[in-house]
Amino acid sequence: MLYTRPNSLPHARLGVVAAKRFAPRAVTRNTIKRVTRELFRTMPMPSVDCIVRLARPVNAKDGPATNRALKTLLRTELARLFASQAPRPRKPAPPAVPPGAPTPGVPDQPGRQPS
Repeated sequence: MLYTRPNSLPHARLGVVAAKRFAPRAVTRNTIKRVTRELFRTMPMPSVDCIVRLARPVNAKDGPATNRALKTLLRTELARLFASQAPRPRKPAPPAVPPGAPTPGVPDQPGRQPS
């Protein structure tokens, strides 16, 4: 799960929450954090604060702590989440009206319709 909020800094920031109830082994939690930081560094991001949080269990204590399938799944999901926050091209701004120029559709004097 990805939470974002704009910040006033020139760069993005990252926080990772890997709760023990969703990843009971420290090796798994460290792998999740490492893969998350790696992808965050390589993705172009706007100036936002990002918090990545596990939303469901990733493995149990009886299986391997980490494996290639887990890392691949993490990379795929994180890339999708970070891509949703990637900078988008902005729409061009409307042309500016020079100071003192009449604005179309706005009367020059209150109570009069433009002629």
